Amino acid sequence: MMPLYPETEALDRGMLAVGDGNEIYYASYGNPNGTPALILHGGPGSGHSARSIRLFDPAKYRVFVFDQRGCGLSRPHASESTTDLSANTTAHLIRDIEVLREHLGIEAWLVFGMSWGSTLGLAYALRHIHRVTSLVLAGVTTTRRSQIDWLYRDIAPLFPEEWARFTEGARALDHDRDLVAAYYRLLQGDDKETCERAAQSWHDWEAASIGAIGVSKLSVKWSDPAFCVARAKIITHYFHHNAWLEDGYILKNAERLNGKPGVMIQGRCDLEAPLVTAWELSQVWRDGDLVIVENAGHSPFEAEMCNAIIAATERMATLLYKTTAANNSTDMVHHR
Repeated sequence: MMPLYPETEALDRGMLAVGDGNEIYYASYGNPNGTPALILHGGPGSGHSARSIRLFDPAKYRVFVFDQRGCGLSRPHASESTTDLSANTTAHLIRDIEVLREHLGIEAWLVFGMSWGSTLGLAYALRHIHRVTSLVLAGVTTTRRSQIDWLYRDIAPLFPEEWARFTEGARALDHDRDLVAAYYRLLQGDDKETCERAAQSWHDWEAASIGAIGVSKLSVKWSDPAFCVARAKIITHYFHHNAWLEDGYILKNAERLNGKPGVMIQGRCDLEAPLVTAWELSQVWRDGDLVIVENAGHSPFEAEMCNAIIAATERMATLLYKTTAANNSTDMVHHR
């Protein structure tokens, strides 16, 4: 296994007001003069991962992380019953990325997204293509309705025992097998015990597919009730509203990404984000290379997934360095 890069101290960190009463937590790591790279976490609602920073060479990159609205260290936190999620949508998150970029004085950056972060990264790139130098995506999703239905209905025959418990958790609500809608309603209430029970049930179901091939490990944060409530609230909020994206929007517009280099790293055994999505994107986004990792699931920190991601960030560092050097050389010629 290619080891993760060593832990480093943050260059800076802070809270940034982004509007609608929200403040997002951000931090940067690595080389202050390195290639800028933005990490978009999954979930939605999982918060940033310290390990994800270690997928980038700290000598070559200046890596930025932030917690999306309502989760991690951002405020207000979705675990609080008074937190209003109406101003927490994909469009808001895309705008937050731009507010953060401008605050940091970054012209353009590599965008790295995991799981939901890949949907957000692709949506951001389609909206602000000139602010993206390249993309590295792992566990690729585009949050189409068919992908949501797969996770919370179609995959059920693979896990009948876990599915029975998941449906039991929402038995009082009849939503014609729409478990996302049912849990969305359960998690909107003010009763703390009901929310915590629904959030635990939601995470138990998700754990079934994540751990299916026996190598993916769940974050220790999944044992924290506040984390689980916030994450389940945000996920159901986004998935109940189809992430406020026209169905198939990303795939329909992926051709606009051509000219931007990228790598998609996908486990063949990923049940959370089946391979077909990354493959479909690779047929349209010709500059997006698809790397299939055999016997790997959804976690970016499985040994072979980790190796492939680090190889991709190394490749992009070299490519972007050459591009920057060539541009600087051209600028010097023009100024003579």
